[in-house]
Amino acid sequence: MILRITYYISNTNQSAGGKTKKLHVRIYEYQSGFYKHLSIVHISSVLRMSAQLYKKNDAYSTSSGQLPDKMTIFQECLQQFNLSPVNAKKCRQLLAKLLRLLYHGEKFPSSESTTLFFSISKLFQHKDLSLRQMVYLTIKELSATSQDILMVTSSIMKDIQGGDLIYKPNAIRTLANVLDASTVSASERLFKNCLVDRNPIVSSAALISSYKLLPIAKDVVKRFTNETLETIQSLKQFPSNQFQLHEYYGSATTNLPSTSYMYQYHALGLLYHLRNHDKMALMKLITSLSDGSSLKNSLSIIQLIRYINKILSDDKSLITHLFPILSGFLKHKSDMVEIEACKTLIDLQHLINESDFMNIITTLQKLLSVPRTSTRFAAIRLINKISIKNPEKIIVVNLELESLINDSNRSISTLAITTLLKTMGAGTINDTGGEGVDRLIGKMTSLMDEITEDFKIVIIEAIENLALKFPSKHKRLVSFLTDLLRDEGSLELKSTIVDALFDLIKFLPDEGAKKLILMNLCEFIEDCEFTELSVRILHLLGDEGPNTSNPSYYIRHIYNRLVLENSIIRSSAVIALAKFAIVCGGDVSKNIEVLLNRCLNDVDDEVRDRASVSLNFIHNSRKDLIINEFQYDLGALEGKLTHYLNEAAFDNSFDINEVGVISSEELKSIDYNRKLTKLDSTSFAESSANERDAEDLTTNGKGGDDSNNDVANALLKQQEYAQQLSAIPEFESYGKLSSSSPASYLTEKENEFVVTAVKHFFIESQKLVVQYNITNTLNHLVIQDVSVIAQPDNELYTEDLIISLENLQPEQTGTVYVSFSTPNIDDEELLVAFGNTLSYTNKEIIDEKGNIDETDEGWSEEYQIEDLEVLAGDFVHPLYNSNFTAVYEQLSFEESAVVSLKNTKTLEIGVEKLLKQLNMMPLDGSEYVPSDSTSHTLKLFGKDVWGTKVGALVKLASAGGKVVAKVSVKSENDKVAKLVAESIN
Repeated sequence: MILRITYYISNTNQSAGGKTKKLHVRIYEYQSGFYKHLSIVHISSVLRMSAQLYKKNDAYSTSSGQLPDKMTIFQECLQQFNLSPVNAKKCRQLLAKLLRLLYHGEKFPSSESTTLFFSISKLFQHKDLSLRQMVYLTIKELSATSQDILMVTSSIMKDIQGGDLIYKPNAIRTLANVLDASTVSASERLFKNCLVDRNPIVSSAALISSYKLLPIAKDVVKRFTNETLETIQSLKQFPSNQFQLHEYYGSATTNLPSTSYMYQYHALGLLYHLRNHDKMALMKLITSLSDGSSLKNSLSIIQLIRYINKILSDDKSLITHLFPILSGFLKHKSDMVEIEACKTLIDLQHLINESDFMNIITTLQKLLSVPRTSTRFAAIRLINKISIKNPEKIIVVNLELESLINDSNRSISTLAITTLLKTMGAGTINDTGGEGVDRLIGKMTSLMDEITEDFKIVIIEAIENLALKFPSKHKRLVSFLTDLLRDEGSLELKSTIVDALFDLIKFLPDEGAKKLILMNLCEFIEDCEFTELSVRILHLLGDEGPNTSNPSYYIRHIYNRLVLENSIIRSSAVIALAKFAIVCGGDVSKNIEVLLNRCLNDVDDEVRDRASVSLNFIHNSRKDLIINEFQYDLGALEGKLTHYLNEAAFDNSFDINEVGVISSEELKSIDYNRKLTKLDSTSFAESSANERDAEDLTTNGKGGDDSNNDVANALLKQQEYAQQLSAIPEFESYGKLSSSSPASYLTEKENEFVVTAVKHFFIESQKLVVQYNITNTLNHLVIQDVSVIAQPDNELYTEDLIISLENLQPEQTGTVYVSFSTPNIDDEELLVAFGNTLSYTNKEIIDEKGNIDETDEGWSEEYQIEDLEVLAGDFVHPLYNSNFTAVYEQLSFEESAVVSLKNTKTLEIGVEKLLKQLNMMPLDGSEYVPSDSTSHTLKLFGKDVWGTKVGALVKLASAGGKVVAKVSVKSENDKVAKLVAESIN
C-alpha cells in the first residue's frame, strides 16, 4: 500500500480573542493509477486502517486467529508443490501455514507425512533462497513421522558442499535429523569440513548437529575431537558480506560485530560430552583452555567453570590444581564470568582458606555497585547465601548493603534487608548500643509502606529466622513485628506475622518476650477483622496464659470476646477459659465457672454445648480431656486408617494403640526443626531454580545422608519402614520398630552397583535389621542370588538370618535384609562396625528384551563395599528444650572425655560431624560457628530409645589445623551417658 501524506496549518479563532494554529493531515492512497483521498479525523484512525489493510493482504494471517484447516493445507501443498513451474511465493506461504500447524502440535499420519515429505523434496529444483530455507525447516519437522527420508540426503549434502551461505546452516542441521546410525559414516568427512569452516555460523551448525548424532553414532562423533579442538582455538569471522545478505541491514554494517565466538561455547559442550567419563582427559582440556586467551566467549568460560565445579565435587583433592584457575576468573572483564566463579567458590568454601575467600567477597562487593540490575541481584543473592552460615564474613559489605535498601528493584532491597538481619544476628552489629539495629529497623519501617506484601512476608520470615537462631537479638525484632501487626494488611500477611509471633512464644527462652507478645496479641484481637486469626490467638492464650504470672489479664480479654464477637470466636473463647480454670484452679476456677454458666444461655448451640461440656470436665477434674499432654503421630494415624479401610476387615475394631504417640516435647522438637528448615529453604539464595540446577550439576558422587533432615519427614519414613517390615514373615515376631536410621551410601553413585543401607532397631526384642538397597546400573548383566555378607567387629552381635534377592534386572533396585541379635543397654559394648561384601551371580543379557540364556550358569563374584557403623546417634532422637542450661543441670549421670577429632581442620566441620554422629538437637543457636573463632561451645539435647533424656556440652578448640573437643555428657541413665561419650571417641 502506497500513501501520500500532506500537511498544512490553519488559524482558528478562539472566544477569548486569540488565534490558535491547528495541524491538518491529508492522506491519499494510491489505487489503480491514481491517488484517492482518504477522509481522516484522527491520525490513530489512519494507523488502525493501515494495520487492517496490512492484515488483509498478509498471506500468513487468518481472520479469526484460529489454525488453518489441516486437510485443506495438505491438499493445497500437494497441488502447489507438484506444479511446473513452481510458484515460490505461494509455496513459501503454504510451508509457513504447514509449519504453524506442526508447531501447534498437529500431527499427520505416517502415510500423509511421507506423501508431504516427497512432495516437498521436489522443491529442491527451485533456486529461491527463502523457499529453500522453508523447505529445510519443514523437512526437519516431518522427518520424525515420515518414512524413507534418506532419499533427500544427496540433495542436502549437495547444498552443504556448494550451496548458498544463507541456507547452508539449515542444510547441516537438517542432515543430522535425516541420517540414521547406518548412514552417518558416509557424511563424516562432510561434517569435519563444516566443523573447521571459517564461517562461525556454519561451524556452530555442525557442532549442534553433532550433539544430535551422539545418541545414534557416538563412535563417529568421537572422531570429530581434533576438529572440535581446532574450532575452539581458531578465530572465525563473519564474511564481509554476511549482513548485507539480508535487506534488513542494507549497507549499515560498519558497526556490526565481526564474530560472536559462540562456536566456542558449542564446541566446548561437545568436547565435554565426549570426555566426561575420562577425568584425566577432562583435566587436560580444562588446563589447556584456562590461560584466558583461548576462550573469548563469556558463555563458554561460564561452562568451563561449571565443568571445574563438577570435577571438584567428585574429587576434592584436585582443589590445589584447579583453585588458581577459578580465582583467576574473579577478575574477568565479564560480570557473568565473575558471578559464576564466585558462585562456584562459595560452594567450595570449606576447601579454601580465609584470605582466598575474602577475594570472593571483594569481587561481590564490586559487583554491588554496577548499574546493571541483574548483576546487582545476582551478587547480593550470593552474599545472602554466604550470610546463611557465615554472616560474619560479610561485615565489609554492610555499607553497600545498607545503600541497597532503597534500591529501585524491590527484590534487591528485600535481599539487602534479609542479609543485614543475618549479619546482625551474628553479632556484627552491636546489640548493646543498638544504633545499628535501630537504624536498620527504621529503614525497614519506611520501606514497608512502599513494597508489596510478598516482599513483606519474606522480611518477616527473615526476622523470625534470626530471632530463633539468635535468641539474644529478639527484643527490637519482636517490637517491629507487633507494630507491623497493627497496620493494615491482608489475611495472608497477618497470618505470617501471627505465625512468627507464635513460634517466638514457643521457642524463645525469655519469659519477658513471651509476656510482651501475649499482651500485644490480646490487644490485636480487640479489633481483629479476621475470625480465623482470632480463633488461633484464643487457642494460644488458653495454652500459654494459665502459666503466666497474671492470668486474670488474659481472662479479661478472652471474656470480651464472649460478649462482642460472633459464635465461632465465642466457642473458641469458652475452651480457652476452661483451660484457665483447669490449670489455675482456686478462685480463678470459680470465677470462670460463673462466666461459663452465663454461656449456657447463649443463642448459639455450639457455644452452649462447649460451655456445658467444659463445666462438666472442670467439676470432675478431667484435665486430660481439656489439655493434651501428647498427640498421635498424624502421619502414622493416616497410614493405619488407610490400611484398615483398604483391608475392609471390619469384624475387628481399629486399634488406636498401634499408632505412635508424640509427647509435647517431641512435638515441639518437630515444630522447631520444621520451622528452621522451612525458613532456610525459603531464603532467596536457596529457592532459585537456577540454584537447584547448579546443585544437580554438582551433586557429589558419594553422599552421607539421603534423607531429609526434617524430623516430621523422618517419622513418616519410619512409619513406611514399619509397614514394609511387618509384611515380612521373618520379622513378625520382632515387635514394634523403635527407630530407623537415614539411608547412607556404601558405594559411589557412579559405580556399577549402588548400595545404600538403613538400620532398623527393635529395642524390645533386641534385634537389628540392616536393609541393603542395591541398584544394578549395568545394562548388559542380570545378577542373581544377591546377598550381603555382613561381619560385625563386636561379638555380642550375632547373625540371625539373611533374606537374599533372587534376581535383579538392569536399572532396577532390590533389597537384601540381614538380621542380627543385639546386646542390651546393660552390656559393655553397643557400638559396632559391619564389614560388608556384596555376593552375586552374573548372567549376560542375550537380546534387547532383557532375556538371559537359561542354560548359562553364569559366574559368581563378590564386590567389596564400605563398612556400616552403629553409632550413639542411632539410639537417640533430637529433642528441643528452650532452657538447655536448666535441664542439663538436672540430669544425674555424667561422663567426660577429651578427644581429637580426626580429619577435621575447622570448627565448622567439627560441629557438622558431631551433629551427624550424635543425632541430637543443637540448642541456643550453637550450631552456627563464627568463621574467625578459635573456640566454640556446642549444646546438644536428645531423648534415647529407652525413654531417658541425654544432653551433651561440647567445647571445641582449633589450633594448628586440628580440632580438640572436651565433651561432657549427662543423662538420666549412666549407660547412655557412657555410650554417647564413647561414640565421640
